[in-house]
Amino acid sequence: MTRSPTDAAIPVDARGLKCPLPALRLARAVREGGTARYDLLADDPAAEADIPALCRERGWTLLQAGGGRFLVRA
Repeated sequence: MTRSPTDAAIPVDARGLKCPLPALRLARAVREGGTARYDLLADDPAAEADIPALCRERGWTLLQAGGGRFLVRA
């Protein structure tokens, strides 16, 4: 499903999951949801490095990061 850029971000809750599960959960959400914004919540400290790296690798835009929250445009 392709969503309009004006649609609200799709929530992805990966709290309580350890590396690499937050990145895998985000990748699955993008695969299922298509082009959209995603609001990932991840409390594993490794996500601070993993999610920006995943965005660079996949060509996604990391709009916001910090405090366990990542806003991504895929």
